[in-house]
Amino acid sequence: MKTKYKILVTNDDGYEAKGLLSLVSALKELEGIEVIVVAPANEKSACGHSLTIVRPLRFISVDDDFFKLDDGTPADCVYLSLSTMFANKKPDLLISGINRGSNMGEDITYSGTAAGAMEGVLHDVPSIAISQVMDFTNPDGDFSLACETIKKLVIKIKEGSFPLPHREFLNVNIPADVSEAEMRVTYAGYRFYANDSHVHQNPRGEEYHWLGLHPLNFSPRKGVDGISDYEAIQAGYISITPIMLDLSAYKSMQRLEEWL
Repeated sequence: MKTKYKILVTNDDGYEAKGLLSLVSALKELEGIEVIVVAPANEKSACGHSLTIVRPLRFISVDDDFFKLDDGTPADCVYLSLSTMFANKKPDLLISGINRGSNMGEDITYSGTAAGAMEGVLHDVPSIAISQVMDFTNPDGDFSLACETIKKLVIKIKEGSFPLPHREFLNVNIPADVSEAEMRVTYAGYRFYANDSHVHQNPRGEEYHWLGLHPLNFSPRKGVDGISDYEAIQAGYISITPIMLDLSAYKSMQRLEEWL
């Protein structure tokens, strides 16, 4: 009997998120694919690459091959899945998403979606993070183009090979409000940030704060050839960015030596 191609799926929007459920449904349409879902029990957006080391974690079965991790992060989900249910043989591929909202530029460092893929490639599992750019006033969102895109990528990987070397993953962003689009290879754009927070008082007069949402403002990186993820999205393309986990600033090493 031919062994099925196993895909581990996680996200940071939580196990009930429409993007995750749409992704799982799309993957199950592919022949010879086995999908195993381990997702956070609660939304963990912007949790970054955090692991839970101060309390125990617990898998809770939701359905066949579908588990939520009680208050776990995406990195927790991947780490524990690989050390338990995949202890004898790693999955063939890991997909994190489909995230509700973009993950471009330096936002990748905040992203729990990207962190799920980071944890995968740390353990030598080919990994993809996929996010849907959208208007947050729309409570549902349309993930159909994202689903078609991920199916094309999975088929290409399954029938060929993963295109990146050790400790690199694919970061995919899907443009909003389009039914079809071409794929473009991009680099992570230069993101502009502001300190956006809102202060309020509860009925007891106690002060609390909400962190705000920043508008998507980017610029090209100076001295870098090609097109950024944000530019591709603005032009209506699907952005596919190879992301490496080595954060060393190699170009600054000589300057640092001279400074010391």
